[in-house]
Amino acid sequence: MRSNLHQTITVAMLLCVGVLNANAQDKPVPLADAGLRGDEKIETPIGEIQLHDSYFDEEASQRLFDELDYQRACQAYLWSTPLVSIATWRDRQAEAFGVEGATDFVVLKSLKEKRGIVTGNLTTPYIFNFTNLKGGPVRIEYPAGQTAGGVLDFWMRSVFDLGLTGPDEGQGASYIVVGPEENPASYEQEGVHVFQSPTNNVLVGIRVLDPDPKYYETYKSQYKMGPVDEAPEPCRFIEDKNVEWSATAPRGLDYWEVLSDILNEEPVRTIDKPWMAMLEPLGIAKGQAFEPDQRLQKILLDGAAMGELMTRNIQVNPRYTDPYWEGTSWYKSFDFHVEEETETIQEIDQRATWFYEAVGASKGMVNPTPGKGQVYMTTKRDASGDMLRADKTYKLHVPADVPVGQFWSVTLYSEETRRPYDNGGTEIRDISLGSRTEGLHKNSDGSVDLYIGAEAPEGMESNFLKTIGDDGWFVYFRLYAPLQPFFDKSFKLPDFEVVQ
Repeated sequence: MRSNLHQTITVAMLLCVGVLNANAQDKPVPLADAGLRGDEKIETPIGEIQLHDSYFDEEASQRLFDELDYQRACQAYLWSTPLVSIATWRDRQAEAFGVEGATDFVVLKSLKEKRGIVTGNLTTPYIFNFTNLKGGPVRIEYPAGQTAGGVLDFWMRSVFDLGLTGPDEGQGASYIVVGPEENPASYEQEGVHVFQSPTNNVLVGIRVLDPDPKYYETYKSQYKMGPVDEAPEPCRFIEDKNVEWSATAPRGLDYWEVLSDILNEEPVRTIDKPWMAMLEPLGIAKGQAFEPDQRLQKILLDGAAMGELMTRNIQVNPRYTDPYWEGTSWYKSFDFHVEEETETIQEIDQRATWFYEAVGASKGMVNPTPGKGQVYMTTKRDASGDMLRADKTYKLHVPADVPVGQFWSVTLYSEETRRPYDNGGTEIRDISLGSRTEGLHKNSDGSVDLYIGAEAPEGMESNFLKTIGDDGWFVYFRLYAPLQPFFDKSFKLPDFEVVQ
């Protein structure tokens, strides 16, 4: 009798232990505590993943692949931002302005023309050419004079500067630029500067700083460019089109299609091989047409949308750096190296910040020196640290004697498009003011109060830039040929103040 009772108790205990073990197995464990062994349910951001004898079922495996591809798409957006931006610019500019030849230059002068460029500079004419070195090197005969610009590869890295910050130092010179598969040494010759581009596609970008219209005409007549084995000839300058257009990078699947196309035009740099490996499962690979199936289309759409959100957050809140002037919200826009990398990292976040909201990166822009180059300061917050709003009016007090050898300007941009702000105005001064603006009201000490917002204070219409609706906005404060007080920070811009 006692033996039977003992057996009954033992069986009951074993059954209880079995039930407890079963309950333990049914209870999901946090991802960080997962052992990845046996039968285990794991809580993850993409739902519960269940292991059976340490393996996944087909459904869980597919969800993990989907998440892997989504994460890669998000990060690939940040990495590829400069490449997609410049390829979009090239193609849309050619279409809008009727570019036909390799030596055609598009000249942007009017507000409507410049409003196509991401954070375009409104104070000087822009002169742009896109050419491809796949067919052989290009020779440039560059005129002397007050200009700034350079040749950029398609990661928007400076290959070399032209004009005041280039080897010619404003005196004019001969240049040869060769492609990534050429040997630069084969083209070296007396009195010629030879440079190699890491990409086949290059941008030639120039700003004429001399305000004299006669010099502009002289510059156009003297600038020559063409294949290295032919005598360079004058170029065609396409101007006075006054067309509305947009170089803002596309969204959705169009973003990835542009990326796929331009990657197939260029050699793969060693530094980019890991990224190419991550793109391949997304249907973007060398020698492969971009034809994503329904699954990949959804992942790429979500990845581009989240990637842009992440990029905009970095652009607004650049966590890798601090404001240039202590106690303000002013940042130096170029806060990375010309090469876009250091000895230890590729500056992905840093360059994404700039190339999401801007285009171009000459050495004179990235590394200005006293009296040479340009500085771009930007802010998106007021003195209280609040984001700048279109329904409020703000004052920016610009101290007297801004340390510039040439001029300074303040230009208003849309956060949504990052292009010059569209407030319905038709003239440059509707969204850009500066030391060259005629009729600007100055204070008795030489300082200037500028106003940006919903309504101009009475009597200050000449110093006012209008914002409309709820479109987020920001400014660039540009210093051309910045002087020592900028570099030693004895000159300092205050933050925007809300006008009550």
